[in-house]
Amino acid sequence: MGAIIEIDHLSKQYGSGTKALDDVSLTIDEGEIIALLGPNGAGKTTMISIICGLVVPTGGTVRVGGHDIRTDWRAARKLIGLVPQEIALEPFEKVINCVRFTRGLYGMPPDDAYIERILRALALWDKRDAATRELSGGMKRRVLIAKALSHQPKVLFLDEPTAGVDVALRREMWQVVGDLRREGVTIILTTHYLEEAEEMADRVGVIAKGQLLLVRPTAELMGEFGKKTLNIELDAPLEAIPDDLADRGVVLTDGRHLRYDYDTRAERTGIARLLGDLASRGITVRDVSTRQSSLEEVFLSLVSEDAA
Repeated sequence: MGAIIEIDHLSKQYGSGTKALDDVSLTIDEGEIIALLGPNGAGKTTMISIICGLVVPTGGTVRVGGHDIRTDWRAARKLIGLVPQEIALEPFEKVINCVRFTRGLYGMPPDDAYIERILRALALWDKRDAATRELSGGMKRRVLIAKALSHQPKVLFLDEPTAGVDVALRREMWQVVGDLRREGVTIILTTHYLEEAEEMADRVGVIAKGQLLLVRPTAELMGEFGKKTLNIELDAPLEAIPDDLADRGVVLTDGRHLRYDYDTRAERTGIARLLGDLASRGITVRDVSTRQSSLEEVFLSLVSEDAA
């Protein structure tokens, strides 16, 4: 499948001189899930707002489905669904009517069978006649997703979609997102839940200070920047670690545990040598385990490198 979103040298500078986006270029393929990670104020929401027609850029172009967001905005906007960070719903309106109304705003004919399908997928069908003010925060966020999907968009933007949602509901929403992708919907999400990006995204983009630092397939990013940690449990406690082992990066975390960080891409990890050296010194190993660095650690590393 080809590109559905083409961002070319996109910039946004406010009158105060603040650059919210600085020469960002990105192509997003139809049917993929891409996660945009970055600290608060990095430019993630600004980029989404520009693509959705809510903010006017000061430079560059954006095309959605081949339609320029400024010169052919109506056709571009019809392809997009947006779930914003803020929960803004008519408090006294029924859930089902909120979703029906949003569908009508896009000029789509009534389709109660489709509306029912969305509400069932989001576990909202039993709440369809409830006023939105009666719903929990998690349920209200689901209503926002239902509204965004009401006109059957090809692209769905999720701006912090699971903020304030408990773990169980978050997992259920991930399932909904996965189902949408299988139906061909392209999904762009911003999130502070790094596990969310690692779990769902095909690619990860890192934004800091208005610049897109990189975009990589999630697995490739983990392989390139991720490290593994070898944790060694000893049979008997050590008072101190031998100097030559300390020089190789081995750390005594407590009397009975050693930690050794290594690069999985290196030709030699040094693990076999380390275990051999321990055995030659009469240091008996009881157990070993490894841990892959998380995407959160990768992200913090990238942002700190950029700040430096």
